[in-house]
Amino acid sequence: MSKLRFKISMSLDGFVAGPSQSVDNPLGIGGGRLHEWAFQLAVFRALLGLEGGKVNESTPVVEESLANIGATLMGRNMFGGHPGPWDPGKPWNGWWGVNPPFHHPVFVLTHHAREPLELEGGTTFTFVTDGIAAALAQARHAAGGKDVSLGGGARAAQQLLATGLVDEMEINLVPTLLGSGERLFDGVGDDLHGLVLVRTVAAPKVTHLKFARR
Repeated sequence: MSKLRFKISMSLDGFVAGPSQSVDNPLGIGGGRLHEWAFQLAVFRALLGLEGGKVNESTPVVEESLANIGATLMGRNMFGGHPGPWDPGKPWNGWWGVNPPFHHPVFVLTHHAREPLELEGGTTFTFVTDGIAAALAQARHAAGGKDVSLGGGARAAQQLLATGLVDEMEINLVPTLLGSGERLFDGVGDDLHGLVLVRTVAAPKVTHLKFARR
């Protein structure tokens, strides 16, 4: 069976998004600081169709995180937009423009039904309303034997971590404090649910902590 691989950037005080998230400020106040290390990398910029960028100790970590991924699973907050039902007159189509950086099927957890959204580059967003287990099953099927990437947000990750379904976890620990926002590990207990630390990589502006199932 394919693996479920979770990756996310987190502040020293445990937040993966800042406070006051909105359409205009999707990562919350200060949340952009969690991803500055990634936006400087050539490998990450290439996903966004941008040139230039750096190569450093983070490069092989990001390359590994992208390898053998056949589908992505995410929560409604990561997909973004307004809360509640979708606006039929002006539907939210994500943060990433007409050519998102996924280039494979993406499954979005939501309470509000919506037809699939097909965008350029091979990315199709499917909106799943019957729970996280159904969303994961659909993602595994779509991945065709490859792994499934779990990109967040915090609540989706908490559900899957607590049920022991995450096979690998990459925490990109950023040396900054956000003070408030969305904490990653709220409500998941006092253990790592079968995951153990298998690698630590120190890089400019970030430390990568990889965990894997025993």
